[in-house]
Amino acid sequence: MLKKLKNFSELVAFEHTVFSGAFILIAMVVASMEINKSVWFGFDTLFLCALALVSARNFAMGFNRYCDRDIDIKNSRTNTRPSVDGRISPTSVLLFCILNAVIFVLTSYFINQLAFYLSLPFLMVLGGYSYMKRFSYLAHLILGISLGLAPIAGVIAVQGEIPLWGLFLSIGVVFWVAGFDLLYSLQDIDFDKKEGLYSIPSIFGEQKTLLISRFFHLFAVIFWGFFVYFSQGWFFAYAGLLVSICMLIYEQYLVSLDFKNIPKAFFVTNGYLGFVFFIFILLDSSVRMFYEI
Repeated sequence: MLKKLKNFSELVAFEHTVFSGAFILIAMVVASMEINKSVWFGFDTLFLCALALVSARNFAMGFNRYCDRDIDIKNSRTNTRPSVDGRISPTSVLLFCILNAVIFVLTSYFINQLAFYLSLPFLMVLGGYSYMKRFSYLAHLILGISLGLAPIAGVIAVQGEIPLWGLFLSIGVVFWVAGFDLLYSLQDIDFDKKEGLYSIPSIFGEQKTLLISRFFHLFAVIFWGFFVYFSQGWFFAYAGLLVSICMLIYEQYLVSLDFKNIPKAFFVTNGYLGFVFFIFILLDSSVRMFYEI
């Protein structure tokens, strides 16, 4: 049983949940401050949102692995994934996806009405990403939208609506994710060309991809700046934005030096960025909370 759990954890790269987990927490804290004048939104909401996040991501990753079996087995970087090396059968992967989709929809029902109504459209976006690379190089942005849904979900769970600052936070995440996915995709540029897959690196080349990635990250910090402004953030929120900018610059610098640095830039820098931003937003909101009391 432990071996099977380990295989499924590897299948969905469970540890990478941090990429979207931090931003759903940011959205929940800020939303709670708006309606409760407190950073705490309750254990029930925290549990339901965590379950929704994990199940949605498990569905998205599992479905992607299921759809990409024929591609992953040809790529030396991905041919050891559990979905293609025999550790997990295609039927098991599909059942895993269905189970997590059901869990996500049921969890959304218990969050609130709007969350339930949007649960199926959210799943359609998450599943649609898996097919995009077959006919459009916009797949990078679709992946960004998929993760950008996380802060939207957090706002809905706490407020039951989507304020303007929530949209700005989400759009920032879209460009942040698309920007680092471009860097990550540089590893597969030759493979994508050979297999006729659509990606910005395979179509526009390395240097233009680096430039587009930098523009995406510039858009990310612009929209995060709008988020901080419209959510009435104080000093620590702007400080968190500044630190995030420095981390994105460092990420771009690492990759520009050597493409061998892509894993470090992708898994380490991006993993830290979300939680660093969250800590600053939490600190900012906490100071505001005590000041208003």
